[in-house]
Amino acid sequence: MIEGESDEELMARVAAGDHLAFRGLMTRHMGRTIRLAATVVRHVGDADDIAQEAFLRVWRNASAFDPKVARFTTWMHRIVINLAIDRRRRPGDGSVEVPEELPDTSTGALAGLIVAEQQAALQRALDQLSGRQRAAIALFHFEGLSSHDSALAMNLSESAFESLLTRARSALRQRVYANLDDGGRA
Repeated sequence: MIEGESDEELMARVAAGDHLAFRGLMTRHMGRTIRLAATVVRHVGDADDIAQEAFLRVWRNASAFDPKVARFTTWMHRIVINLAIDRRRRPGDGSVEVPEELPDTSTGALAGLIVAEQQAALQRALDQLSGRQRAAIALFHFEGLSSHDSALAMNLSESAFESLLTRARSALRQRVYANLDDGGRA
């Protein structure tokens, strides 16, 4: 019966100790949780750990969830963002180099190289943003949350979130152009 139930209904069951409902929430949201964490921490292994810790917190704190205050996804995003930002603050944090693939020799290779360089410049620019700025970009642009829901997930007022998002976009734009201009040596 899990497929037809809302996240909030499942959370009520989780608060009562229902393992099946918890498994349903994990199945429904694990991919999104890992993507969001990976966007902030830039390391898939850490993102997996963060997602697992986030769901442990959901299980442990299910009774604290109030659907009148926020939707489950907003509450979950807040947990993930907080864990991811905390992980980024740890010493020794850094981006992982992605191995280069073999060159493409097809007729569309040049176009593919241009797109790949643009994506690499965007990735380098995202890596250079603060965790909070990267989280704002991830929630609004990658996860498609509204400003209101993104602000709730980050525990900010909507105007504070909009300001953060504006600064993040500006910083991202400047860094993308800088990374493209210097050929990726940033």
